[in-house]
Amino acid sequence: MTRTARLYGGSLYDLAAEEKVSDVILEEMEEVRKIFREMPEYLHLLGEPSIPKGERTELIEKAFGTQAERYLVNFLKLLCDKNLIHEFAGCCEEFTRRYYADNNIAEASVTSAVPLTDRQMELLKAKLEKMSGKKVKLVQKTDSSVLAGLRVEVEGTQLDGTVQSRLAGVSKKMNDIIM
Repeated sequence: MTRTARLYGGSLYDLAAEEKVSDVILEEMEEVRKIFREMPEYLHLLGEPSIPKGERTELIEKAFGTQAERYLVNFLKLLCDKNLIHEFAGCCEEFTRRYYADNNIAEASVTSAVPLTDRQMELLKAKLEKMSGKKVKLVQKTDSSVLAGLRVEVEGTQLDGTVQSRLAGVSKKMNDIIM
């Protein structure tokens, strides 16, 4: 994340928190980010210097003006006007980081070979919340190289309960005994 993204994303968070709309803006930022990911050509268009800034900001107004929080719409226009729309993803990361810190939320990712059931996700989330003392936002990932078990990362700490990790531990112990 760039310094610019931290500055702009943090400034938007400060304003949103002061105006008590941070929950709404967080949710809407994720939706806009999803749109930009699904339609990279639209993001490219908003950042195209050969198109006059007024036309680009009008595109934002037409797309989001009646559907998104006004502060977010104006923020997008500001990024567009300053030729910084490509920094939006970083701004989202900073906004989210600040929101989570202020609201005692930890983001955790769980990686498994197959998708977990809703019940398994609920149980894991409850256990992680008890361990961390924070509300946990759990993101699920699948990776076929994880033979069995789970790999969980919470606030930079990795909990590896995969078979691969256990086998590596057994192998290391065997090598230590033999040598």
